[in-house]
Amino acid sequence: MTLQTINIDLPSDILLTINESENELKKRIKISLAIQLYRQQKVTIGKAAQIAGESRFDFEAILSENKIPISNLDLEDVLGDVEKLK
Repeated sequence: MTLQTINIDLPSDILLTINESENELKKRIKISLAIQLYRQQKVTIGKAAQIAGESRFDFEAILSENKIPISNLDLEDVLGDVEKLK
C-alpha cells in the first residue's frame, strides 16, 4: 500500500490546548476522518479501518464505542435477503 501525505494547517498552540502529542493528534484526526467517511458511505468499513490505521476488528470496536452501526443494512435489505434465501 502506498501512502499519500496531506498537510493541514492548525493553530500553533493546538497541541498545548488539547494536551496531546503530535502523534496522538494525528491518530485522532485519522480515526475521525475514517469514521466520517464511513458514515457518509464514501468508503467501506475495511477502507475506513485502513485510513484509521487500525485492524478491521479494532475499527469495528471504535465504531461500537461511538455507537455507530457496523452495517448499513436496513430492515428492507434484510427482508429482501431472507426472501432470496427461501
